[in-house]
Amino acid sequence: MRLAASLLLFTAAIAMPLAAQDRKPDAAKPQPRKEAMVAEVEQAWVKPPVEEASAISKGSVTVRGAKIAYTATAGTLTIRDDEGKPTASLFYTAYTKDGGGNRPVSFFYNGGPGSPTIWLHMGSFAPVRVQTNDPVYVAPSQYALRPNPDSLIDKTDLVFIDAIGAGWSRPLGDKTGKDFWGVDQDADAFARAIMRYVAKNNRWTSPKVLFGESYGTLRSGAVGALLEDRGMSLDGIVLLSTIMNYGVRQPGYDQNTMILLPTFAATAWHHNRVPDRPASFDAFMAQVRAFVAGPYAAALAKGDEIGPDEAKRVAAQIARFTGLSEEFILRARLRVSLGHFQTELLRDRGLATGRLDTRYLLNVGDANADSPDDDPASTAITGAYIASFHDYAARTLGYKTDMPYKLSARDSGFDWDWRHRAPGERGVQTSPNTGVDLAYTMRTNPHMKVLFLNGYYDAATPFYSTEFDAAHMGLTPELRRNISFKYYQSGHMIYLSQPALGAMKDDLDAWYDMATRR
Repeated sequence: MRLAASLLLFTAAIAMPLAAQDRKPDAAKPQPRKEAMVAEVEQAWVKPPVEEASAISKGSVTVRGAKIAYTATAGTLTIRDDEGKPTASLFYTAYTKDGGGNRPVSFFYNGGPGSPTIWLHMGSFAPVRVQTNDPVYVAPSQYALRPNPDSLIDKTDLVFIDAIGAGWSRPLGDKTGKDFWGVDQDADAFARAIMRYVAKNNRWTSPKVLFGESYGTLRSGAVGALLEDRGMSLDGIVLLSTIMNYGVRQPGYDQNTMILLPTFAATAWHHNRVPDRPASFDAFMAQVRAFVAGPYAAALAKGDEIGPDEAKRVAAQIARFTGLSEEFILRARLRVSLGHFQTELLRDRGLATGRLDTRYLLNVGDANADSPDDDPASTAITGAYIASFHDYAARTLGYKTDMPYKLSARDSGFDWDWRHRAPGERGVQTSPNTGVDLAYTMRTNPHMKVLFLNGYYDAATPFYSTEFDAAHMGLTPELRRNISFKYYQSGHMIYLSQPALGAMKDDLDAWYDMATRR
């Protein structure tokens, strides 16, 4: 009996783990409380709208003495693939003049890549503007959003669009940021968004203009070509603070060194570091341009084979233009990098210059640093722009969402695809130059006008680089007459300076009258 009882207990002991193993799948199921928590989070998860959303408000602004009533629409555009499947939701803010009829419509975007369009929207030509002027840090007590007397609403309707992954623009469904983060992917998305806005609002016969800033200028070249190929011809493209060609920024290309020198000279002139500083800034810039295109380009082309006497002559001239010492320039082999220039020019004062705008100054923590650890031209205005936009979007535009407004798409998963297939090229560019695309569009549509807006103190997209690239687009003299250049005593974000913004408004008024005339 005892043996039988022992065997029975032993058998039961063996069976218990087996039974437990049989029940394991049930035990792995979420408990009711956990299921409820997951469901609660899922329900509260803010997702971009597939169905297009919009908030409509009314406003007015006085521009050049005329009061203009307008309608503001803050909302989303849903773009779809060729089969009609929704792929992304892009946030935009549009300003249309009330009773304006079939007037021009302009599409604005910033660059990055991966930046929202908060900067152009809140600082340039919308009916409202964040108040900035002097190149100094904007204190929180000075944040101010005011009616913009330099708005372009009198000349064109305005549409500001955020890039996917930035602002309130997001992928939809099974799409992720990687599906849009690349030169060609990004250009395709913007082309689809523009065509969606045009179709939704029946603006097919309206004059159309692209207005990009920074990387947005590279985008414009590609978008313009795509729109032309898809049956939407443009009246004009405005490129503010231009970069069309990234290829020359690779090591070993002297062009990148060459195009920076005029900006260095302009910066030294502004900060009074030019020996025997000329009274005329324009005459000074003409001298610098002639030197860069002539003796400096010839010296750089010789590379390491340049003779010591020629190197000393060139270094002496660079010193006269920039205020840097000849010894410093010679140690750099006549090729002063941007970071070195920023920290060397005012090293004796413990200051470094900005990159986006070299008028801005940074108090350095290390007086021996070889490059700045921040860009004062960026940090000086960021707080004012963010606070003003969020308040304006909620209170005035009436657009409310719990989705975070992302100041950049550059999170841990951001990996931009720099490959580009330009029109007419057999291969793929591994480093993009959409000057090829812009030239293609100008040849295809010989009526399209192009305007380059340049800040003298912009070291991120130097004005001489724009001149160089525009001169190498392979255009006929007739087509080159469709290109215009304007210059301002400002930096990358030209509109931060109130006088520069006013001058740019005057230039754009004349350009719009010419480019969009029907």
